[in-house]
Amino acid sequence: MVNRLFQFLTSLKLTVGCLAVSMVLVFVGTIAQVDEGLYAAQERYFKSFLIYLEPANGGWLIPIFPGGYAVGLLLLVNLIAAHGKRFKIAKKKFGIFLTHAGLILLLVGQLFTDLLSRESALDFEEGETKNFSIDFRKSELVLIDKSAEETDTIYSVPESRLKKGATISDAKLPFRIEVRDYWVNSNIFGKQTAGAATTIANQGPAKDFFVLPLDPVTEMETRDQPSAVVELFDGDQSIGIWLTSAILKPQTVEHDGKSFDLSLRFKRYYEPFSLTLLKATHDNYKGTELPKNFSSRVRLRNEATNEDREVLIYMNHPLRYGGLTFYQHQMTAGDLARQHGLTPTSTLQVVRNPTWLTPYLACLMVGFGLLIQFMMHLAGFLRKQRSKDAAAPPDTLSSKKQKKSNQSKRSAGQAAKKSCRQKEPMTVQVTRTAEGESAWRIISLGSSLPSSLFGSPLACVIRKVDSASITLGSDNSRFYWMAGFNPWTRLPWMLCSKYGAPERCL
Repeated sequence: MVNRLFQFLTSLKLTVGCLAVSMVLVFVGTIAQVDEGLYAAQERYFKSFLIYLEPANGGWLIPIFPGGYAVGLLLLVNLIAAHGKRFKIAKKKFGIFLTHAGLILLLVGQLFTDLLSRESALDFEEGETKNFSIDFRKSELVLIDKSAEETDTIYSVPESRLKKGATISDAKLPFRIEVRDYWVNSNIFGKQTAGAATTIANQGPAKDFFVLPLDPVTEMETRDQPSAVVELFDGDQSIGIWLTSAILKPQTVEHDGKSFDLSLRFKRYYEPFSLTLLKATHDNYKGTELPKNFSSRVRLRNEATNEDREVLIYMNHPLRYGGLTFYQHQMTAGDLARQHGLTPTSTLQVVRNPTWLTPYLACLMVGFGLLIQFMMHLAGFLRKQRSKDAAAPPDTLSSKKQKKSNQSKRSAGQAAKKSCRQKEPMTVQVTRTAEGESAWRIISLGSSLPSSLFGSPLACVIRKVDSASITLGSDNSRFYWMAGFNPWTRLPWMLCSKYGAPERCL
């Protein structure tokens, strides 16, 4: 059983199958982005082990296809197992080892990038200071204990726990929370609106508001506005029911002499340093509305390291600090802000990716591995050729040269016969053969010879070629080779007529 499993994990069929499944997965996941949106499609098809089908009103899930994590993990296991089975440690296979190591690093790096990386936004006005960024997609339900004078204690419940009918209980939470209702995307109205409904909330300023459920957004530039109806309990005693939403401001909860802020907001990531926006600059090309430059001058403060400095962030020149990268993302400043009477604002995209170097390193390893392996094979091939030439006797080399010469003559004769059949005039160029031979050999055939030579029409140019003469024409006129060079063209004398003196040679 174990042997069969190992054979399966090391088989080439598994590799081909995984690649075929990944192609189908990429195609289906790309098409699904049209209806489900980019982020939802990524979560369902690529950042999952299985893809599920949820029947209408079924309340249960049916696995129908492997997800991106399953395919990637199986490919990784197949690559490592096949490498361990088939490849032996040897100096001549160093390039193969390096190439496979690069592929493994690429797969592992992509997995950890999906698991560890995050993207968020830092949006602030000129003069405003913040030490946190907000997630582009995720939300959280928070209770903030503001009873202490110097610090606030924040209790956060992730969005994944907010399901209708769910109970959230933890020893760290000041209350037990029960979710009475939840909407992934919604809108809130203060009066009755078509499609909107009242809630069972009985506490807070939003208790009489109306909720309009909406479909989840699919565009990248927009985001869902979740809402929830939650009931807080102190033990078994109900404190009240609140309507919370990402659209609404925090609501106050008073209990046992403590004051809490209750809100459903976009997830925040707090950092041990702060950024203050000093100046937001939006420049256009002169005389046009085309943007030329977006830049944010910020002050970076970190009390733990006693840092206090100014940094300019602009397009393609981010700030890298504390494992984060701050890119210039959006801006409302310059003429646009002045025309609408707005305070200049800037939005920085904050990226955390601990494995950002792995794709570059993996590609370098694969490239160098292939190059090393190719050069090793080339060097080995050249060494073998030199060894064969050195080991071959001189007569063998001479016979090889003679064989090539005979092949050249045979090819010339075949070309001559073909020309004779086609009755096309041709020119014969000759050159000396190897030293010690008095004959000439044909080096090229052209079509520049006139149709008549010395007044005699040529029905066929070449009849016969041998080491001393060449027969031309239908009357078997023989033209002899001439050993010499033309003083004007520096080319060998070509053909000499038997009817004329040597000086009449062409």
